[in-house]
Amino acid sequence: MGEKELTKRIVDGLDVQQANPMNDVLFKFIFGKIERKNITVDFLNAVLEPSLGHKIKGLHFLPTEQIPQSEEDKLSRLDVACELDTGEYIDVEVQVVNYHNMKRRTLYYWSQVYLMRLPSGANYNDLRPTITINILAFELLPQVEPHAMYSIYNPETHDRLNNDMELHFLELPKFVKGVQKPIREMTKMERWMAYFANRMNQSEKEELAMSEAAINSAYDATGIFLQNKEDRLKYINREMALMDYRSGLAGAEERGEKKADERYSRLIQILLSQKRMDDIGRIAADEAYRKGLYQKFHL
Repeated sequence: MGEKELTKRIVDGLDVQQANPMNDVLFKFIFGKIERKNITVDFLNAVLEPSLGHKIKGLHFLPTEQIPQSEEDKLSRLDVACELDTGEYIDVEVQVVNYHNMKRRTLYYWSQVYLMRLPSGANYNDLRPTITINILAFELLPQVEPHAMYSIYNPETHDRLNNDMELHFLELPKFVKGVQKPIREMTKMERWMAYFANRMNQSEKEELAMSEAAINSAYDATGIFLQNKEDRLKYINREMALMDYRSGLAGAEERGEKKADERYSRLIQILLSQKRMDDIGRIAADEAYRKGLYQKFHL
């Protein structure tokens, strides 16, 4: 797909209902501004209130500008960092591309916030509980549920070391596949995941906006965002970079599949010439399994 076609496809989808909330430029505009902190507070309460044990009433945003550690960070990383009124630090990360290093990446992000906020000359008792929320556009973890929280536990007694680490994962594809219920029956967190997944039709999105005031405010903020020519251009450039990446990845995978098929065909011909039928059956089964996995994870 050429640049003009990519641009047209993205621009055609530029309206409040169709705009991608996982686009980092738009996400930061909605969730990283002090004038819209009520939206951020509502989302954080939806995810964190059960583990925090209390409602978040206020927050202030922390600096998030950091030098990217790699080329990957330029495409997939977004920080919205804040300090809660009760002292905890929060780091929200949106990840749209799976580089197969997310488990270590999230530990790195968490550690940056946990350690870098410690004042010079302070002691370990001044460290604050730190929570990272990862909103993922791909599947990562083994559980079926779309939301999982990790911390440090004793594997034998299940005793938790302390409350200083929480790593939350919201896997949007699992939500899309697993939640089959009307919007009115969804929990607050499910409604937020429906918002980020962005798979509903227009009437469903209107119902979603009516069901949650903060989500309605997020849609209103999107309308404001789209009125700014410079912000629209940044959004388009970001979407084009993502689409170019996915297109290149799909092409590489297709070329890899063709090479694998060629190797498979040559091997079968050799085995046929040697009349090794048992080996042919085993290899055919392995090949069917491989293709099944390819379709499962790349469709």
